[in-house]
Amino acid sequence: MSPAMSNIEEQILVVKREFFDSLGSFQGLCRRVDDYLPAFMKKENNFFVPRGAAEEDPTLKQIIPYAVFRHGGRILYYTRGAKSGEKRLVAKSSIGIGGHVNDSDESLSHFDQSTYHNAVRREIGEELRLGGGFTERAVALLNDDSSEVGRVHLGVVHIVDLENDSVSAGEKAIAELGFATRAELLARRDTFETWSQIVLDGLDELDVF
Repeated sequence: MSPAMSNIEEQILVVKREFFDSLGSFQGLCRRVDDYLPAFMKKENNFFVPRGAAEEDPTLKQIIPYAVFRHGGRILYYTRGAKSGEKRLVAKSSIGIGGHVNDSDESLSHFDQSTYHNAVRREIGEELRLGGGFTERAVALLNDDSSEVGRVHLGVVHIVDLENDSVSAGEKAIAELGFATRAELLARRDTFETWSQIVLDGLDELDVF
């Protein structure tokens, strides 16, 4: 990569906060994925902006796939390392592998739900090294306006079922990777980032474990 290219800022997918509000904003988890995600993925409702600008603009919501991995009744967790792209979450534990949808995920003609799921799989492939296949599905949306980080992000919670528990980190931002039961994770709830706390608290509501 040339020096000029390395200096190009990542362009990430956003929707306007007012559009989210028009669909019905909420705090915490919302299971009505089909009331939101198809609307977000319509070309006229989303666009790409430089990541740095989006992080400081609460009039925008960055769409963040947030994948929770499970196998054999256990949930994958990790600690965010110093190389994490979101510096405000470094050293926090997490059960979610998440990342921005960027303009390299966009097809030439449109950005639809199929393209979105390709972006989810691309993010999984970058973050983790899996020893087997997996299936994934979106089960909820996640919004937290109580924090600086949360006000500019909107999560799409995906449950990922793994064929086996052979998983290793694909990036230095992921440390102390392992599996634990829900009870074990709840016992150390205070060490987790807010989004992970919300998902852990809402697993019964999501009816996925």
